[in-house]
Amino acid sequence: MIPLPLLSVPAADAAPLAEPVASGLQLVVAALAAIALIVVLITWAKVHPFLALILGGLTVGIVAGQNINDVITSFSTGFGTTAAGVGALIALGAMFAKLLADSGGADQIVDTIVSRASARTLPWAMAGVGALIGLPMFFEIGLVLLMPVIYLVARRAQMSVIAIGIPTLAGLSAMHGLVPPHPGPLVAIDSLGADLGTTLLFGVIVAVPTVVVAGPLFGKLAGRWVDVPAPELFESREEKPVASRPGFGVTLFTVLLPVALMMLKALVDIFLTDEENTVRQVFDVIGNPFTALLIAVLVAMFTFGRGSGMDRAGITKSVETSLPAIAGILLIVAAGGGFKQVLVDTGVGTLLADWARDADVSVLLLAWFVAVLIRLATGSATVATITASALMLGLVEGLSQPEVSLVVLAIGAGSVFFSHVNDAGFWLVKEYFGLSVGQTIRSWSLMETVLSVSGLVFVLLLGLVV
Repeated sequence: MIPLPLLSVPAADAAPLAEPVASGLQLVVAALAAIALIVVLITWAKVHPFLALILGGLTVGIVAGQNINDVITSFSTGFGTTAAGVGALIALGAMFAKLLADSGGADQIVDTIVSRASARTLPWAMAGVGALIGLPMFFEIGLVLLMPVIYLVARRAQMSVIAIGIPTLAGLSAMHGLVPPHPGPLVAIDSLGADLGTTLLFGVIVAVPTVVVAGPLFGKLAGRWVDVPAPELFESREEKPVASRPGFGVTLFTVLLPVALMMLKALVDIFLTDEENTVRQVFDVIGNPFTALLIAVLVAMFTFGRGSGMDRAGITKSVETSLPAIAGILLIVAAGGGFKQVLVDTGVGTLLADWARDADVSVLLLAWFVAVLIRLATGSATVATITASALMLGLVEGLSQPEVSLVVLAIGAGSVFFSHVNDAGFWLVKEYFGLSVGQTIRSWSLMETVLSVSGLVFVLLLGLVV
């Protein structure tokens, strides 16, 4: 059990990641100038986060007094390392999600769960639907996919669209912020050197009660505060006929397959400590995130693709069309890796670690708070995760793997705090639900805040027992 303050920076002297080339004050000014520049470029100048992160990385190095060629080399190294470590996982995840959507498997999950729920349990069922669909899909894709269902269920049950929609959005958002293979958690895991299987296991443990609090429980209140009926007209996407969809059992098995493989690897590593053990070596391979997702995509080509009647050309087209949509995400994530590397090489991370150690500040609280500040400033959960994990790098030195995973989850929880007008998701929810700005803040924005704070609380509680 870890006594409070939870996960304080270890008192033991750790070797710095890089020798600072500037004074402490100059490093602080460099970091603040870079973060301020990123915020201004994204929020005011409307510059794409990819370019903003590049310019922010260069600013850190230049203000810190590094040679410009060294700064470029540092950024390029971080860019390439992150793209190699995370890029393939994001691409495989996108392929899997596209096959799930195109085959009608997502519709099958939704229809099966909702059809078995009563009016009283519908919000709980929709929270489960949001979480399941959110496992393989990005938030925005999941929202567009589920909006027709939210409208239909709200009309059928004669309930406020908020009472049905908020639990669904809570499930989607929790998966997006806390559970790999979503880009945010993957970046934090890659940056901080956390174990993916352990983080995935802890992420699911934290996400379940977090979704309950921010979804059905908060949704009941939000439905009273914002009582909005579902519009009668909604341009729904075309659904595959029920007869051509893959079965519910097969769909659920395929969706949970990569998650199960990665979690099994984490459990095997805990109980089989001998690295030469054959069983452990097998699970080290099939539970590797790259292998697990690759297996899931290959299985999905049969269970989703052939199982829904697609021919080889149809499967190929589904896989191909999944990639253009994630090009921007891949570039942002990789640029975030470059930004992180410049922060490391200038010594900013080490400086922050020294300050936190002297102040005896909880790493979990600090990680959450930094992510919250970046989220509020930029409106981007991904940028918040990238920046916060880069700043936390020096603080996880000396922590155990489970503790590093908790830091990743604390950052993830902070990255979804209070979505407001600088977040694209805010306007997406506002327009789809037909709300005013005030109504969106009282429902969606508060739900994100409850989700963030609840996530932090459950991370802290989990930190007491690991």
